[in-house]
Amino acid sequence: MELESKDVEIRSITAEEWEDAMSVAWRTFLRFEAEDYTQEGIESFREFITNPGIHKMFLVGEYIVYAAFYKGEMIGIISLRNQCHISLLFVEAKYHLNGVGRRLMEAMKGYEEHRKGRKLTVNSSPYAVGFYHKIGFVDTDLEQQKDGIRYTPMVWEW
Repeated sequence: MELESKDVEIRSITAEEWEDAMSVAWRTFLRFEAEDYTQEGIESFREFITNPGIHKMFLVGEYIVYAAFYKGEMIGIISLRNQCHISLLFVEAKYHLNGVGRRLMEAMKGYEEHRKGRKLTVNSSPYAVGFYHKIGFVDTDLEQQKDGIRYTPMVWEW
């Protein structure tokens, strides 16, 4: 499906949209990333997105979540913790390769610039490494694993 940029709205989510955002993350994770993880990693990811502490941080403004909407439907999400670390970035399968992930990243870059920061970090899943490299992230270390989650630490500075 091809989207035009003007048809996609990027904005922070409301408290009522939290569950939808975490559902987008879970569905997309299962489809594209779960095969790269052990059962422990899959469970660790599920526990993270259902963690009441993360939800509470979101409600008080300490965990930032933006979403992409197309015709009122949430089609992608990005989240930021510690004001500069991307912890979730997921786009629904049928909207891949339409610039949605890039637009979500630009929204976080804008948020960071508003905060006077000039960098974002991420622990990229094996599936997303190519995407992050394409938009300007560079590896800061080799692939690692923690709690069954495989990731490559990266940074994007501008």
